[in-house]
Amino acid sequence: MENVEVFDSPGKGRGLRAIKELWAGDVLFAEPCFSSVVFDSLAANVCHCCFRRQPKLQRCGQCRFAQYCDRTCQRAAWEEHKQECAAIKSYGKVPNENIRLAARIMWRLDKEGGVVSEMQLTTMEDLEDHISDMPEDDLKELKVDIHNFLDFWPRTSKQHTVERISHIMGVINCNGFMVSDQKGLQAVGVGLFPNLCLVNHDCWPNCTVILNNGNHSAVNTLYHTQKRIELRALGKISEGEELTVAYVDFLNLSEDRKRMLKQQYFFDCTCEHCTNKIKDDLKMAGAEVEGVKVPEDKVKEVTEYSKEMLQNMEKARLDGNYNEVVKICRECVKKQENVLADTHIYQLRMWSTLSEVLSYLQFFEEAADFAHKMVDGYMKLYHPNNAQLGMATMRAGVTHWQAGLIEVGHGMICKAYAILMVTHGPTHPIVKDLEAMRMQTEMELRMFKQNEYVYHSMREAALKNQPMKMMAEPVEEGIKSLFRKK
Repeated sequence: MENVEVFDSPGKGRGLRAIKELWAGDVLFAEPCFSSVVFDSLAANVCHCCFRRQPKLQRCGQCRFAQYCDRTCQRAAWEEHKQECAAIKSYGKVPNENIRLAARIMWRLDKEGGVVSEMQLTTMEDLEDHISDMPEDDLKELKVDIHNFLDFWPRTSKQHTVERISHIMGVINCNGFMVSDQKGLQAVGVGLFPNLCLVNHDCWPNCTVILNNGNHSAVNTLYHTQKRIELRALGKISEGEELTVAYVDFLNLSEDRKRMLKQQYFFDCTCEHCTNKIKDDLKMAGAEVEGVKVPEDKVKEVTEYSKEMLQNMEKARLDGNYNEVVKICRECVKKQENVLADTHIYQLRMWSTLSEVLSYLQFFEEAADFAHKMVDGYMKLYHPNNAQLGMATMRAGVTHWQAGLIEVGHGMICKAYAILMVTHGPTHPIVKDLEAMRMQTEMELRMFKQNEYVYHSMREAALKNQPMKMMAEPVEEGIKSLFRKK
């Protein structure tokens, strides 16, 4: 590889470092997916080839499990699905996503060997499985998965030892990468990228990982592009500097991040932001009203109340009861007002959910108000080139645009475009959509500045002539963790 090399990182084991100076937006490497599967819960709603969410999918006529956009996607996926298809048909039922992914990996290893590309920096055997670090409950689940795998694995395929199967299962457990849908907003599957497994964690990283689902629209599979991850620089990286990404979302307190990292990835984070608890004070801060700080006991009381309400809100959201979500959020926001600071993470979560759900219910002006507050808070906490910040700013810009607040909407869309050009790059589908939005809002803004009355009249006329349609159903904001959580 021309930009990176493997080295022994002090206290971390193997890692990757830059072998030349790099700048914001540079792609350090791109890696095709070794193997991937759709989540069990979304198997009927997502194409098993391009991972695009579709209202109508075509089912595989043999196994009756795999779903595809059309014959083009089905043909493109057949090489990977062929053995799985026969195994499901013979087994008589569909195993869980862990077993399906492990089987796909082992079929590919049997066919192509441990190194499938000259760009591959490590083999599957050299990756950590952390089985010795697993708690008792996880080990029990692993044993059940291994037992079911052995039942599922065809007698006609090459047979493997329990140790080898458990190693692959362990690698999936701690290195399974979240595969998002085409819009990049929701995790819909899990995949394995061997080179990515070598990139170590930092809570304030110098790189970000973005999934590009590739393009499977051409009838001839020769013109398809692969599903791949891209490791992109967030800022200047010096020669010899270690490359890092964030395994968990920075919008958690240091202790919570350390707990999640220990539980999922089996290491103690010693990064500067965890050690010095950087920005933890902002994330739990109280408001300042007319120059006077709110008493700490009042802040603590409302913080505990907010924590409880967030749990209630999440339950209502999962049940699809969005009117109840709005009711809970409004009650909580009322109590948080003038008590919690605009960077308090529980208040930011309430604003984020309210803006998403109110947009879905088409209360755009109110949604825009909460979206604006949310983005202002995020900008004080996140790295200026953080992908989560870019996605949140984009959604806020679209909400303002829908509310008719074209000046603020265009400004936010431009800010989002600048961030996502670094994190996603100009060819990513999200950035292409954002570029079209930027041009459209720029044109509307010129019209607005020439004559506000004419602009609003034309907008109202356009809205009246359009049939009422539901917005996309709100999903949990972004993809907060790099790798899949069990």
